[in-house]
Amino acid sequence: LTPIQLSAERLKRKYGRVITVDKDVFDQCTDTIIRQVDDIKRMVDEFSSFSRMPKAQLVPDDLVACIEQVLFLMRVGHPDIQITGDFAESRPVLRFDRRLLSQALTNVVKNAAEGIEGAEMDGRAPAIHVSLRLEEGEAVVDVEDNGKGFPRENRARLLEPYMTTRKEGTGLGLPIVAKILEDHGGGIELLDASSGQGALVRLHFPVVGMVENTGDTLPDGASRAKNLSEG
Repeated sequence: LTPIQLSAERLKRKYGRVITVDKDVFDQCTDTIIRQVDDIKRMVDEFSSFSRMPKAQLVPDDLVACIEQVLFLMRVGHPDIQITGDFAESRPVLRFDRRLLSQALTNVVKNAAEGIEGAEMDGRAPAIHVSLRLEEGEAVVDVEDNGKGFPRENRARLLEPYMTTRKEGTGLGLPIVAKILEDHGGGIELLDASSGQGALVRLHFPVVGMVENTGDTLPDGASRAKNLSEG
């Protein structure tokens, strides 16, 4: 798939400026190839991820840093949407699998962005807000948007594989999130936004072996987890 996509992009770059007859057809065809290949790659990635979901490896890590990393990447990908975060001041260190939880958060924020793109905004500025709180022994992450929201009927079925309301969707994004949270001992809820317009996705999992961050600079990834576990 990658060589096909790169070849189409190269054709467009090399010949797009010199073609004078039916240039709009040429551009439309190359754009279609690039777009469809990208859609197929995404579907293959999602099917592969769902069929080979690894078991969560819970290690001490900084949940706020994990969320901030996801939000940074999503802001780059969606500069037209205001993406904000609200986190606990203490920045506790929890036990979780950063790679899997990052994937879950990315899926949810991406869904929120697609919900905004498919909505009639009626003058509202597109926005996604992510918050984190510790509540009754659980870490609770809320992702709220002001897009078109979830359907009222059969909403829970969106957590089942291959169920989707989007033409281009695979119906695996939310089931992958649900599986990841299940492996963390938690779950996912599909709710209405507090404003009444949009969706609210709530992710929650138990706080296991929480260690208060002292403010020292910690390395990322495995080194961070190793240092904390040895400490």
